[in-house]
Amino acid sequence: MANTSDIRKGLCIRYNHDIYKIIEFLHVKPGKGPAFVRTKLKSVTTGKVIDNTFSAGHKIDDVRVETHKFQFLYNEGDFYHFMNTEDYTQIRLAKDALDTPELMKEGEIVTVIINSEDNAPLSVEMPPHVILEVTATEPGVKGNTATNATKPATVETGASVNVPLFINEGDKIRIDTEKGQYQERIKE
Repeated sequence: MANTSDIRKGLCIRYNHDIYKIIEFLHVKPGKGPAFVRTKLKSVTTGKVIDNTFSAGHKIDDVRVETHKFQFLYNEGDFYHFMNTEDYTQIRLAKDALDTPELMKEGEIVTVIINSEDNAPLSVEMPPHVILEVTATEPGVKGNTATNATKPATVETGASVNVPLFINEGDKIRIDTEKGQYQERIKE
């Protein structure tokens, strides 16, 4: 058993007869009244995100988890196949267990969170950023750069990302996996 002071991003807890992963939290100490923790929880079974507030000192039932490195092999409809990089065992996960499946290319190394009690995979954590090649985008219009203008671009995984006007087809770009946003162009 843990309490609200142990809450951190990525912690898996048992709540309302399901297992949730904490994706955001904020400790709030108002001027009047008791402190509380505002959280955003994502169900590892359904992928549904809920908001919840815990009062300070509230006991939470944390789930013991292990993390393992897995390599993304391929997707088949709504299922994604991964291989453990240590013992080469393969697992299949539903699309709901992934945070940003559209940014994952074959061969990507991800961290899979596994429940220690029953060895069931709970969720997949992407690396902080990925480098993908732009496959389709409109050419930028010269003289259109007075503001931070962006245009949509399709990357090699099929995802659409807003990029600055100077990005062209064939450029490699770094994308933040948490927000799904362009970070920078990669020079070869």
